Amino acid sequence: MSDILQKILATKRMEIEAAQAQVSREDIVEEARDASPVRDFVAAITRRIAAGEAGVIAEVKKASPSKGVIRADFDPAAIARSYEKGGAACLSVLTDREYFQGAPAYLQAAREACALPVLRKDFIIDPYQIFEARAMGADAVLLIVAAFLPPEGVVNTAAARVALSSLQELEQLAFDLGLSVLVEVHDAAELDIAMQLRTPLLGINNRNLRTFEVSLETTLGQLARIPEGRVIVTESGIVGPQDVATMRQAGVHAFLIGETFMRAEDPGQALARLFA
Repeated sequence: MSDILQKILATKRMEIEAAQAQVSREDIVEEARDASPVRDFVAAITRRIAAGEAGVIAEVKKASPSKGVIRADFDPAAIARSYEKGGAACLSVLTDREYFQGAPAYLQAAREACALPVLRKDFIIDPYQIFEARAMGADAVLLIVAAFLPPEGVVNTAAARVALSSLQELEQLAFDLGLSVLVEVHDAAELDIAMQLRTPLLGINNRNLRTFEVSLETTLGQLARIPEGRVIVTESGIVGPQDVATMRQAGVHAFLIGETFMRAEDPGQALARLFA
């Protein structure tokens, strides 16, 4: 398959340039400073885990590059209310337009409809997008380590150093704005970089962003290398109670799940059943 991630990143660079032509950096910074108070994303997850429950980040997602439209009847506010009723700790809302048919307006509608903290799920590579996230009301942002590495996927010392520097800059900016950060990895080399960041939220995506194939072993195979103090979030491929049980028995208690819920008539009921 073609390298989907590189196509997305190329599009993202053009989108950032176009966005800045519409709203200057100075104006987006002002909008970010004036945004509504941040909801504590990390605390919402860790409270659930401390109570012996799963910390579920439930995703509001209309489509994906690999599956096309996942939910044609797409009402972000109704989905958010359903998730809150079903026991979600937080929400994740896709804002990428080109590949996931997302929008900032979906994040705003979902957040206004509930009391849960909301993650902006997008391909963030520039400080402008951090200010943009806070301006649209996000409480957390996703940083994908793979987005900062060479297209060929070879991670030497120099490439790792450059990636870490960029990630640290974006993480610090997010923290300065009160945002939480979920850093996402797919393999050991990316994990080495991510563990040098300060955020406690460490997402392991079971979906290969270069091929979109999924394997739960991606999470399970990295656990022994992760020190205590990190909140491990397993992402993608959780479809049934046995998947949940496997992860929880391995000490993983935070989950980011989208497609499984989006295909259900009532996403919140699907969440409640999966984690009953």
